[in-house]
Amino acid sequence: MSITEPLSTQGESLLAVAGPLSYAKGHGTGNDFVLISDPDDKHDLSPEQIAAICDRRRGIGGDGLIRAVPSESLAEGREILEAQPEARWFMDYRNADGSISEMCGNGVRVFVHFLVSEKLVDLQVGTELFIGTRAGLKVVTRLVDGYSVDMGPWEFIYPDAAGKGGLDSVVQTEGLPDPRAALSVSMGNPHTVVAVASQTELGGLNLFAIPVVDPLPPHGTNVEYVLPAEPLVEGGRGALRMRVHERGVGETLSCGTGACAAAVATRHWARAQDVANWEVTVPGGVLGVRFAPGAGGAEHVFLSGPAVLVTRGSISEV
Repeated sequence: MSITEPLSTQGESLLAVAGPLSYAKGHGTGNDFVLISDPDDKHDLSPEQIAAICDRRRGIGGDGLIRAVPSESLAEGREILEAQPEARWFMDYRNADGSISEMCGNGVRVFVHFLVSEKLVDLQVGTELFIGTRAGLKVVTRLVDGYSVDMGPWEFIYPDAAGKGGLDSVVQTEGLPDPRAALSVSMGNPHTVVAVASQTELGGLNLFAIPVVDPLPPHGTNVEYVLPAEPLVEGGRGALRMRVHERGVGETLSCGTGACAAAVATRHWARAQDVANWEVTVPGGVLGVRFAPGAGGAEHVFLSGPAVLVTRGSISEV
């Protein structure tokens, strides 16, 4: 398809802002992305261009933009290639406002599905693909109904406070009458997890407004609001519901790294470290989170879920 009416941003056509460009649009449980194949590293877009493309009223629209570029084209990718030469492709991910993000759990599944669809890789069910990201090497396995990603080890951002009381920060949120204590978790990118007491509280949050987090991690943070299931664990599987405010984006229908962080925090609060499998329900669907030993003895988090491409198009002359 091609755009049949000029898409504009502040009076300029999207073509004038971003130039001729082919793209695909995809999502993972409603977390949506504009995807660009750039095997020759010709489309290193500026933050302003990315924000224009991701604008939902004047552009194509998306929670972020993902560029498929050879790992050797970027310094971060070349560093990963030294350790894992098979990581040919790098996921160059930007938030909707054009800012750089280290990783996106939903995005990496959609990214790999895009590589398969573009015939840039051949990935059969049950086989693995190595992907470079700004949060390091990620290993993605194709499933019958989606993809599983080894997200690597998790860690507390403020380990001393997390170990003492399970809480390390305070978050002020529109829709909650009082500040709430929270726990900060790194999944290669920063997260701050807040527990809510009821479905009414979860549904009443205004996550278009930026939550105020104190202390704020150095590069900002994504904020997850979790409602544990009752009972929390059934049949050996934990369950929770979640909403999220993503830095640089606002509320999204899903956040893969956020689902992992939410499971980490909930498991820690409940002292349920023996529960390895979790089901995280987000507004856009259901994600699976699994804890298992990884290389070097550290506990890794594995995220599973669907990936869908919905359309293709081009920013072109009209």
